Amino acid sequence: MNDYLLSVVLGIVEGLTEFLPVSSTAHLRLSEALLHISLSDGYWKMYSIVIQLGAIACLPVYFRDRIAKFLSTFPRGERGDRTVLTHPLGLVTIAFVITAIPSFLLTKVIGKHLENLYIIGWSLLIGGVVMWIVDAMNAKSEAAGPSAGGGRIRTWKMENMSLGQAVWIGFCQIFSGVFPGTSRSMATIAGGQLAGMSRASALEFSFFVSIPTMVAATGYTLFKSVRGKGENPIGVSQIDAHGWIVLAIGFVVSFIVAYASVAWFMAYVRKHGFAPFAVYRIVVGTLVLVFAARLAG
Repeated sequence: MNDYLLSVVLGIVEGLTEFLPVSSTAHLRLSEALLHISLSDGYWKMYSIVIQLGAIACLPVYFRDRIAKFLSTFPRGERGDRTVLTHPLGLVTIAFVITAIPSFLLTKVIGKHLENLYIIGWSLLIGGVVMWIVDAMNAKSEAAGPSAGGGRIRTWKMENMSLGQAVWIGFCQIFSGVFPGTSRSMATIAGGQLAGMSRASALEFSFFVSIPTMVAATGYTLFKSVRGKGENPIGVSQIDAHGWIVLAIGFVVSFIVAYASVAWFMAYVRKHGFAPFAVYRIVVGTLVLVFAARLAG
């Protein structure tokens, strides 16, 4: 396949799956395997990082009004009842720190797991079952809405989150780093729902906490890669004009597709549940395990 068309395909895959609870890492690894891209090649490792940054870049643009509102009300909040630690921006920072430190310490473990199809397959499958169960537990309360007293749901808006909920979600995110296929989005959403958050509030917090989390993770890996350090590095001087164009195409396509994906997902979740994504994860996870078994055989 032509490198430019290949970049478009991978950019679409990344943009569609980065923020949906289906694991972009798993889908990229599967796409690379099916398209016969060498995972040991430093350039394509760097390419994966660049298109992730493209997807992440859509969030500050999409949520620009919300971000401006949070910045203008920091630290007391709109009602004046928040603190530095309990303001939405403070909660995002806390969840990020709780996720970042263990993830950094487990960098070598995470690197070894990234290409393990068995781990990806089981993570997709188990994560799908967990997501389905958790969403079903909250379905009745979601249908009734906040006017019915909330039921299992205590937090309907991100502005009303508690410090404990942010800490819990931060811990949940660690699993997505250690076990590729878990999906950071799935871990955040399911963790939020277990902590008494509505689908919409858990999803929005998932988007916000992904900004510092993914920028730090991908930025650090990209920095090592372009400096010619780390595993299978590639220095900037080694990339020719063709290579830069391929990177640019992937970045732009990923940004555009991710923006559309976020807009659609926000609207969809408010009316429907996460069950279709859970079923998808279970099916794909099963197929990955079968594929991995055939490769091993």
